[in-house]
This record gives sequence, structure tokens and C-alpha cells, in this order.
Amino acid sequence: MNTSLDVIASGLDASQTMMNTIADNLANVNTTGFKQEVPEFQTLLYQNGIQPGGQSTGQTVYPSGLELGTGVQVAGIKDVETQGTLTTTNNPTDLAINGAGYFQVLQPNGQIAYTRDGSFQPNQNGQLVNADGFQVIPNITVPVNAGTVTIGLDGTVSITTPGSNVATQVGQLQLANFINPQGLQPLGNNLLAQTTASGNPIVGAPQTNGLGSINQNMLESSNVDVVDSMVNMISAERAYQLGTQAAAAVDNQLSELAQAASGS
Repeated sequence: MNTSLDVIASGLDASQTMMNTIADNLANVNTTGFKQEVPEFQTLLYQNGIQPGGQSTGQTVYPSGLELGTGVQVAGIKDVETQGTLTTTNNPTDLAINGAGYFQVLQPNGQIAYTRDGSFQPNQNGQLVNADGFQVIPNITVPVNAGTVTIGLDGTVSITTPGSNVATQVGQLQLANFINPQGLQPLGNNLLAQTTASGNPIVGAPQTNGLGSINQNMLESSNVDVVDSMVNMISAERAYQLGTQAAAAVDNQLSELAQAASGS
């Protein structure tokens, strides 16, 4: 009976993890560049009473086994790497990636972080930075006398000055991609860090080597599917309820056994 309770407890933990993940998805439904998270589950070790194919006699084998599962565990939580909808902001330093890749920003500790959030703006020195003031890599500096700022699909940054229609290139944005984006470590603040699992960054200009294009005056919305999340939430809630009912049934059986033992 205690084994039954352990199995049920693992299922309840799995359902709670599913609910926590769904809650995080819904909380970030309006977060720029957020990728929907999906937990993955796998069975725990089995208790083998009879091995399938084992000898039942000297001439015969068991056609099936006696294998009892011990529950479920969370194997990992993966991001759904589908493209989010591009929404227009009409802010010339708002940038969205259409396709693969990540913007690069320099953290205060000197490490480079990666993000799909392209809500950038010039700082006091004209350098393009994110909402936390982290500098975009490579450095892009917009001169004080810039009239218009144009960022092309290929990441070229050019400006015009008042009284002149001639565009001058002042920088070139680059994107980074990874062999295994699922291996990136979330840091919070829409930032990700390279890990051994992700592999080294593959850096290049947009629209080269499979990298996406840059869309100016736009931001990438979260790719969270609200309807899908609500359906999954109902499923997780039902699974949790069934688990608690099963636990109550096992508890009743234990009580009956205890009463029978005391009566004997």
C-alpha cells in the first residue's frame, strides 16, 4: 500500500509541475520574445517480478512479464521554438527577429547574454542598450545629430542627418544561433546564457547561415497559445483530482486492513 501512495505522490508532483509551467506561460503571455514551455515526463524504474521471455520451464518461456511501474518523473522542460507574431510599435529602435537567432547583450559581469527581446533604445552616450541598460553587441552608437535611423533586414544600421538625404552606415547588427537552443540557461529579464549543452554561439549577419532577418519598428510577441494552455490546465487539474481520489481510496484500504488486524 505504501508503494501505491508513493506512485500517486509522484503523479501529483508531475501534475503540479504541469500546472506551474502553464501558470508561467500564461503569466508571460505579453512578454516580448517569450517562448512557451512544455514539461516532459518519463516513467520511473519498474519492479520486475517476471522477466518477459524468461524460462517458465525447461522448454517454455513467459510470453509476457510481471512488471510494476513505480511512478513518473519530470525529465525536463523544453521551450517551443516557434516564431512569435511580429507586432508594430513604430519605435525605430524596436527590433524583431523573423527566423532563427538571438540578439547579444553585454552583462555587467562581462559575460554575453542572448535574447529574442529587441526592445532597445539609445543610452546617454547614444549606444543601443536593452531595458536594463545592457549594451547591444556589436556596439551600435547613434550620433546625437541623427535625423532618422534605419535598420535593414540584414542588420545594417544607417542614419541621415538634418538637411541631408544621404544615408551613412554607422554599424552592423549581428545575431547568434546555437546547435541546441534548448540547452540555453534562462537568466530572467528575457536573457539566456550559453551552456555546454547549447554549444558555442554561431555568430553572423542576419540573413546569412540560416539566421533570421531584422524587422525594424516591430517586436516579437510571446508565442504562448492561450487556448492550448487552458486545455492543458484543465487536464492537469483533472489528473491532480484523480490522484487525490486514488490516495483517499488507498487510505481507506489501509484503515480497513488496520481494523481487520486489530479485530483478529
